[in-house]
Amino acid sequence: MAGAARCYHPPLLLGARNRVRGGPDQPLYKATVATVMTASSLSLFASAAAAGSPPGWVSFLPLVGMFLIFWFLILRPQMKRQKDLQAKIGGLKKGDQVLTAGGLLGKIVRVDENYVDLELGPNIKVKALRSTIADVVPPTGTSPAND
Repeated sequence: MAGAARCYHPPLLLGARNRVRGGPDQPLYKATVATVMTASSLSLFASAAAAGSPPGWVSFLPLVGMFLIFWFLILRPQMKRQKDLQAKIGGLKKGDQVLTAGGLLGKIVRVDENYVDLELGPNIKVKALRSTIADVVPPTGTSPAND
């Protein structure tokens, strides 16, 4: 062979005016495939929009619907439960029987601004944060069976 054959790339969708003049190591075209893809896809979108497709805001309706379902089924009931618990914690008084987040059940002996003293049993007292109170247990009219 006398020399290496030079590859020729015919223009795809571009005219010969877009060729680059230069040496063999320079690219043959200024425009890239992405430019060709963008130009062809824009023409497709323009023809689709002219065909009577719905407005762009309609595509957001499913997202808005999912947010509303999420709000009414999950967030709103949780906020109501949290508000009720804060009201219970705000109304704590001496003698209430409470359940802590750790699972301890006790009677309130003393209430402070941030702490409560709980009596868990005879001569067993514990100091707990008010924020760790999980629930106020309603008083029962009967005494425990094993007392």
